[in-house]
Amino acid sequence: MLSFENDYVAGAHPQVLQRLVESNLELLSGYGSDYYCDSAREKIKAACACPDGDVYFLVGGTQTNAVIISAMLHDYEGVIAADTGHISIHEAGAIEYTGHKVLTLSHEQGKIVPKHLEKYLQDFYQDDNREHMVYPAMVYISQPTEYGTLYTKEELTQIARICRQYELQLFLDGARLGYGLMSRQTDVTLADIAKLCDVFYIGGTKVGALCGEAVIFTRNNTPKHFLTIIKQRGALLAKGRLLGVQFDALFTDGLYFELSRHAIEMAEQLKALLKEKGYTFYLESPTNQQFIILENDKLSMLSKQVTFSFWEKLDDTHTVVRLVTSWSTTKEDILQLKHIL
Repeated sequence: MLSFENDYVAGAHPQVLQRLVESNLELLSGYGSDYYCDSAREKIKAACACPDGDVYFLVGGTQTNAVIISAMLHDYEGVIAADTGHISIHEAGAIEYTGHKVLTLSHEQGKIVPKHLEKYLQDFYQDDNREHMVYPAMVYISQPTEYGTLYTKEELTQIARICRQYELQLFLDGARLGYGLMSRQTDVTLADIAKLCDVFYIGGTKVGALCGEAVIFTRNNTPKHFLTIIKQRGALLAKGRLLGVQFDALFTDGLYFELSRHAIEMAEQLKALLKEKGYTFYLESPTNQQFIILENDKLSMLSKQVTFSFWEKLDDTHTVVRLVTSWSTTKEDILQLKHIL
């Protein structure tokens, strides 16, 4: 089967695996206190132009979202997200399981609209019954969004301004951040994100690592005893070196950005092929996730040779599906898909 199912179908980039092999027999301290983790932290802070940031390594995206949100919110507080946001629909209620409500806003192509966010907060604080309600204390966004779309620098700046005005934390999910940063249509840099967000993370699981996400607190705002909180929630590896070695490799000589750029190049070839073959796009995505509309009988035929993701039912005879490129996608994959189509 030819796979365009997601961006973590392959294991890890060979350079990452090689560094794991080379360091395998070194005797290192645990829980992220080894020198590979220290080296990775410094390289990440330099890439983010955030020398005073605090960097922690966690095992996966859902754990990272749940740990950050639960650690930064009081019991009576919730987190605002787009109704299509990952924590809203694809994390099995992990945030609610920690005791915090996800407060959803309607989206526009996967994004929170600043004026809608401001109206929501205005209405909340004008409500005389707010003491009986869940208080919004954080805004969750992802870059790219679940639809592969991107926030502009201006949109991020507006959301950050609103968060400061209403004393909310701004949290950016960067599980696919590399693919957003390397998009030809973005005007947002890592330094911009570090400047505008209170906390964000750089995803490794979907960008060349076996597993792992690098969390960055940007404003000397790391929750007290955060390492203890990570462990309490089951997201701390005893062999923290596994994450440190991988991120040290990814942030050496620009490998993380090189892998991300490759995925975008493959996505552009995929997009051109689908357009050439006359497929209808559900929306215009500038990143590695492409969404097309298929007639259900054609979907059934194609799924016998190609794996992709069901996204949503459009109507009784059409379905929206997602095809994804990654650091491991090859030109041969695109040519094979062309032959199948």
